[in-house]
Amino acid sequence: MLFLTTHSLWLSGTLMVGITTLVAMAGPVIVRRYVSLDRLSTNNEVAGFKFATLGVLYAVLLAFAVIVVWERFNDAEKYVAQEAGAAATVYRLSRGMENEPGMALRTAMTDYLRAAISKDWPAMEEGRASLDVNHALDHVYSTILTFRPGDGRETALLAEILHQLDLVTQARRARLVVASGVVPGLVWLVLFSGAVLTIGFTFFFGTENLRAQTIMTGALSILIFSALLTVVAIDHPYSGTVKVGPDALSALLEDFSGTS
Repeated sequence: MLFLTTHSLWLSGTLMVGITTLVAMAGPVIVRRYVSLDRLSTNNEVAGFKFATLGVLYAVLLAFAVIVVWERFNDAEKYVAQEAGAAATVYRLSRGMENEPGMALRTAMTDYLRAAISKDWPAMEEGRASLDVNHALDHVYSTILTFRPGDGRETALLAEILHQLDLVTQARRARLVVASGVVPGLVWLVLFSGAVLTIGFTFFFGTENLRAQTIMTGALSILIFSALLTVVAIDHPYSGTVKVGPDALSALLEDFSGTS
């Protein structure tokens, strides 16, 4: 589903909602040409109970998918904020170090943030991590590990900086995991198969007003595939039109430039 996620929302909406709704609305018309209204009407009572059961089961599954991807989308925003918060703490704590080591650490952290913004986000849109950002983070660790504390205060300062740097690493790893999407292939198969079955089931009903039945089928198709479009759009939270950007990291870089 990465193809639909990375393209514009209008294109994805046209493919997933517009075309499928037209096909769904054509279904009752095609069926009516080959099956008489009398034969379809005999299915209304029995098919109604079965359709109610099918509809409830699919609605529960679809609602579950929407809730799961929405929660992960919120988590994606949280991970970026946590990464920015920990990076800001490292930057500020570095001012308690000696001039040269502290300056080197601030420079390394600034380089890491710039690399994350310019290279990690484009890489996450393709579901992978940037090696350049990995190297930039390694350089931050190398810089701080060269610092030799001279007293108890500097030892405590070093321990806290390393703790905050670990939080940066954990937050980055978390967003890289979320970037690959949360909905597995099997669930996508069930979701789209259930949508086709649910809409196709309406073809077994027969009403005297064919236009009304066609409109009702189209409305059902719009509702189902709009929900699926929502799942597709936010399943990869760092890709596509609806995505989490590096705004927190960019704002942090602006703060750094104003305080350096």
